[in-house]
Amino acid sequence: MDLTLSDEQRLLRESADRFVGETCTADHRRKAAAEPNGFSAATWKQFAELGWLALPIAEEYGGLGGGAIEIGILMEAFGRGLVSEPYLSTVVIGAGLIGTSGSEAQKQALLPKVADGSLYLAFAHAERAARFDLDKVETTAAKTPNGFRLSGHKIAVLDGQAADQIIVSARLVSANGSSGKLCLFLVPAGAPGMTLRDYPRLGGGHACSLDLRDVQLPADALLGDGSDALPAIEAVTDRAMAALGSEAVGIMQTLLDTTLEYTKIRKQFGRPLSANQVIRHRLADMAMQCDEARSMALRAALMADAEPVARGRAASGAKAKIGNCARFVAEQSVQLHGAMGVTEELDIGLYFKRLLAFDTLFGGSAHHYRRHAVLGGRAQG
Repeated sequence: MDLTLSDEQRLLRESADRFVGETCTADHRRKAAAEPNGFSAATWKQFAELGWLALPIAEEYGGLGGGAIEIGILMEAFGRGLVSEPYLSTVVIGAGLIGTSGSEAQKQALLPKVADGSLYLAFAHAERAARFDLDKVETTAAKTPNGFRLSGHKIAVLDGQAADQIIVSARLVSANGSSGKLCLFLVPAGAPGMTLRDYPRLGGGHACSLDLRDVQLPADALLGDGSDALPAIEAVTDRAMAALGSEAVGIMQTLLDTTLEYTKIRKQFGRPLSANQVIRHRLADMAMQCDEARSMALRAALMADAEPVARGRAASGAKAKIGNCARFVAEQSVQLHGAMGVTEELDIGLYFKRLLAFDTLFGGSAHHYRRHAVLGGRAQG
């Protein structure tokens, strides 16, 4: 298999690395965190001008038709700069669900707005009792003469506070109250009956919880034709985990580079820390963990369009392995920086927190080792 980047992919990597290196500085992150939504709207506009928001969207809807590899390249650069703009929630997940499940009219109406940066999206799916099981949804949607009525509670909605439209998963219920298939609904921000509680995420960015109490929606709020949405939810979640894996690799590489540089200038007993053989061994272990994580993230991206079992195994395998690698690199980086590693004077602690958040998003390593094993049984069967 030829893993060499194409000329277009190399240009994307170079431009992303250059932009993030010049723009997404520590001062920029502090200013963005102070914004009402926890990110910079001006930077988001620059993403649109660079074509990054249009990257995975089909060309007929104003996009560039890129794939998971291109998203991975971009997300790794975002990891280096701890970008907090809602790229994952709006472009990877939101636009991904509309692209796979939406009607032609919905795609024509929404996807060009994502591409030009004028529409923010979020996906409300997780619930307290689900424990990362994508099929466990208790939120209900009952048919009404004019459309649908949603009721339920959602947690961990990434960037929901900034979204113009929130894609909500719910089970259709019949007149006798029995639950049916899983469907997706477009709920506008500020819809009557929807209460949002916003909170900052560990390591940057925001999330929120949603209370839905008899939220009335028109018939065209149903995303697509009402077919079972679980396959689309599983597919976009696997893609999101591949993208997050690439972001984690960028964070890990930055921690390694920063720690290596620190051990060269930090002296103890008249010698740099890097002259100590034990320190060198620890740095070598960090480098190996970064390379292993990068390989797993690339595999998940390469398998993003494979059949569901193979795609799911690649995504869960990457999420589990990268989670373990990330924790090791983050802990070593903090330890090798000594007491400075946990102060606000350095960004090490912020990178550490973002990796901790990565390990819990969409399920931790233990959950995905189990999912990988279950899917492996299906593949053999």
